[in-house]
Amino acid sequence: MHGSIMSGARMGRTVRTQAGQVRGAARDGNGVLAFKGIPYAAPPVGPLRWRAPQAPKPWTGVRDAVTFGEGALSSLEHDPRPGPRSEDCLTLNVWTAATEPDAKRPVMVWIHGGGFQFGSSANPATDGSLLAAKGVVVVSFNYRLGLFGFLAHPDLDTQAPSGNFGLQDQLAALRWVKANIAAFGGDPGNVTLFGESAGAMAVGMLMASPLARGLFHKAIGQSGAFWDGRHGPLQGFDEARARGTAFVREHAGGSIATLRTMPAEQLNEAAPWSLARDHVTQAFSPSIDRYVVPDVPARRFLRGEQMHIPLLAGWNGAEEFPFMPLALPARSAQAFRAAAAEIFGEDRMADFQKLYPAGTDAEARTSTAALNGDMVIGEQCWQWLRLHRTSTCAPVYAYHFAYTSPYTPIASHVTEIPFVFGTLTPQRIIGSTTPPDATDRALAEVIMSYWVNFATSGNPNASGLPPWPSHDERGIVQVLGTTIEARPNPQADRFAFLGSFRQDGVLPMRWRD
Repeated sequence: MHGSIMSGARMGRTVRTQAGQVRGAARDGNGVLAFKGIPYAAPPVGPLRWRAPQAPKPWTGVRDAVTFGEGALSSLEHDPRPGPRSEDCLTLNVWTAATEPDAKRPVMVWIHGGGFQFGSSANPATDGSLLAAKGVVVVSFNYRLGLFGFLAHPDLDTQAPSGNFGLQDQLAALRWVKANIAAFGGDPGNVTLFGESAGAMAVGMLMASPLARGLFHKAIGQSGAFWDGRHGPLQGFDEARARGTAFVREHAGGSIATLRTMPAEQLNEAAPWSLARDHVTQAFSPSIDRYVVPDVPARRFLRGEQMHIPLLAGWNGAEEFPFMPLALPARSAQAFRAAAAEIFGEDRMADFQKLYPAGTDAEARTSTAALNGDMVIGEQCWQWLRLHRTSTCAPVYAYHFAYTSPYTPIASHVTEIPFVFGTLTPQRIIGSTTPPDATDRALAEVIMSYWVNFATSGNPNASGLPPWPSHDERGIVQVLGTTIEARPNPQADRFAFLGSFRQDGVLPMRWRD
């Protein structure tokens, strides 16, 4: 049966999904219903640990859906984020202001970030109620992280290709949306997948995945793209299995069966991760599994093998802020130049120093920060936009979030999220506790409108908003700052320099060292 049916003409708090009925919270002041903690797959525990997500077990009666499900276990050392966590984490949330089950509103499905190591859909910054009040149905979900989401091992490959269980969870959530969202007033034929950081990188990978075709129809990527970074490209097939084999040998004598019997918390503590380690190459994270990710995603974009769908993507002015432990040394200008020469080669240093000057120690500190943000986030966003524009006829829109205010004094990584959702929660990542003011709220209204317009029609523009031209050969980006205006990408020369080191879309493996 496709979709689901509700009793009565007007949509109420109780909705029937394929697995059973759920009861959400009462409509809020904007008329938005919220349903939280709905299982979209069976608990991935016991014999289902490190297996593809299975269909949820149907239930009888009405299941309460008023609290978020537990988040996935976090691999981040000393993770301060509140909220319960569990291996049993495969739940999703729906916000809708539809009053009729056949409303066919555009659907926006959010993938949270966190380096594929931490995070959850219960983040107050990503509450979907204000976006839903603007006429879309919003969905968010949890997926397996770290060791539980991305262990690759030859013995696991006998059941199905291993390594990207977390990405398979994302596909399962999208299949749930396709089968069930009509009952919440959503249109399963108009789904926009959006995410930030690792969430945006997942969007990029799924756009390039044959398994995702038909599950979403537009894409928004905030500060992420192909899952490569400061130390080169994402892990290859053999590399991911070597990492997994070493872990299983060390902790379970080489036996997956033994590892499946170990307590989840004990396993999690055996594979910690910190921001000082590259989450692309030095963690259990996405890899080329020849299944969900058949090849380097950038290479598939280069060949035009990705979904030919509208794309809106961009990056922030100070992406480097949380990633400075990964930056090149800048204790002196000489140390910075020497480290850069190791990566880029002496023959490219003249070009490098025009873009990242290091004539003085102060210049070197500024340049190492800029380079770090470019290598971890910015350049791959630019590549995503550029390759999609040149290999498809689909609409492409680019942004550069450069806004600062007392509420958001640094346009750091993640600071755009409270504007996208309109929540304007505290900007803790940059240590700001200043509350938002009317100027911040006005920008949030504009950004929310752009995102909802794009989800509706594939075009962010509408009457009353600053015009946003498409991303063309001039590299035009919409600067979302104190002033909102379209102009050429201010970092184009830097990104082109870094991009010149890609071969067939791939960054050099020697950068791993």
